[in-house]
Amino acid sequence: MSFLIPAAYADAAAPAAAAGPAGTGFEWIFLVGFLVIFYLMIWRPQAKRSKEHKNLLSGLQKGDEVVTSAGIAGKVTKVAEDFVVVEVSDNVELKFQKAAIAATLPKGTLKAI
Repeated sequence: MSFLIPAAYADAAAPAAAAGPAGTGFEWIFLVGFLVIFYLMIWRPQAKRSKEHKNLLSGLQKGDEVVTSAGIAGKVTKVAEDFVVVEVSDNVELKFQKAAIAATLPKGTLKAI
């Protein structure tokens, strides 16, 4: 079976030619640059969005017009610690977790729809 795999012979001059400077510092500059780009493009914007959403949820009150993450629009009728009751139509109320609220709408938006 060895006739399918040819023998490989090492070149004696190759290790001497491949040995270069041990640490140029370029690797560290590249790593730090990568971490800075990661922070600026991924970490910081996500933290900002998370903070804005947390402020939105803490500021919810009765009468606010909201849109859920599922796209259901309605008016808040009751706010509890973890849940919100949203009136989507006359005499139709749905209970959502606060985290499901995606955005608030300007007053009067539901009547314009």
